[in-house]
Amino acid sequence: MANIFPEWTNRLPLKVVVCGLVFCGVTTAGVAYYFTPKFTRVGYQPGQPAAFSHALHVGQIGMDCRFCHAFVEVASHADMPSTQVCMSCHTQITPDSPKLEAVRESWKSGRPLDWVRVNQVPDYAYFNHAAHVRRGVTCQSCHGPVPNMEALYQDQPQSMAWCLDCHRAPENHLRPPGAVFDIRWAPGSGAADFMAGQKVRRTQESAPPLSCGACHR
Repeated sequence: MANIFPEWTNRLPLKVVVCGLVFCGVTTAGVAYYFTPKFTRVGYQPGQPAAFSHALHVGQIGMDCRFCHAFVEVASHADMPSTQVCMSCHTQITPDSPKLEAVRESWKSGRPLDWVRVNQVPDYAYFNHAAHVRRGVTCQSCHGPVPNMEALYQDQPQSMAWCLDCHRAPENHLRPPGAVFDIRWAPGSGAADFMAGQKVRRTQESAPPLSCGACHR
């Protein structure tokens, strides 16, 4: 009896299995990469090349965020502190501390410290750091209670839904732009903060975009 199916159909089951395995592998890799704590999970706290206490430097000493993270008001991304920034203080302050060994080695060798970003927007989303700071979005709104953090961790999910919640009601996180770096202020701590946020929104005529193209360009 003649075979009524083309010869290539004999390999069709194998092709289906291979394609299915490839699809599953790509899907698994994508989920493993984009849905790990690095992007979405609250509490992500990677190790850093040198021990740096935000609780000490920001909470106790009262250092301005811009001392280490320069140009946050004008740049689309927040800078990571260079070795020179660290040593501008630590050539005189606790210069022999064991915690600064990696910093001293970087200073001598000229190789930059490989800081690990904790809060990082995925590649498929656009985020302008300066645009938010200039509008009055405080550091704590996105980064949490940094002045109380011994080691920095991800405090908010920074997911699309989380971003949209803020864009729909920005008054919950706005303050006068001149007070953005006041570490004593906490967003949404009371009716007075809410009213202040509403005033800032009206004054600046803030209308955060809700369209897909605003972040996915």
